[in-house]
Amino acid sequence: MLNYLWTGMIVIGIVVAALNGRIPAVTAAALDSAKEAVQLCVTMLGVMSMWTGLMKIAEESGIISGMQRRMRPLIRFLFPRLDADGAAAKHISTNVIANILGLGWAATPAGLLAMEELQKLNKRKDRASREMCMFMIFNMSSLQIISVNLIAYRSQYNSANPSEIIGPGLAATLATTIAGVAAAKLFERFDP
Repeated sequence: MLNYLWTGMIVIGIVVAALNGRIPAVTAAALDSAKEAVQLCVTMLGVMSMWTGLMKIAEESGIISGMQRRMRPLIRFLFPRLDADGAAAKHISTNVIANILGLGWAATPAGLLAMEELQKLNKRKDRASREMCMFMIFNMSSLQIISVNLIAYRSQYNSANPSEIIGPGLAATLATTIAGVAAAKLFERFDP
């Protein structure tokens, strides 16, 4: 559906530009945008490689497992019926750690593994379990201390202070996380 929407907007833009004699402007904008897209991809590739590598080093050195142990109280609160030492809890913890650091691309594989493990534990395979719903809510609210993506984007576009987004980003993601978890805990009371 979204593909049709974007295609329609592009076609309408080209037709309107043609009717107004502005095809050269559309061509110039398309070429400039392609150049910016390549530059942004190169910047993001560097940032992504660095942080993914640091996550791997942290995993190999035991930092991730130490952080997972410290997260057990949070995991027990969010997922009271889940074994805090099980595979699902470990994948959830890794996902949360990566999200807190603003590393969505590093969080995704752990999130997928966590959902697979949660589905294995799910007694009703045709319906998402409480744990699956809570994980999705907590994951989508994406509590972030460091918004690596936004800092990289702001740097790419010559922001005077790319890291000034950290405070507002933390406040916004903290608010969405608290609201999401509170709503999930409230709805859990209605589900036996």
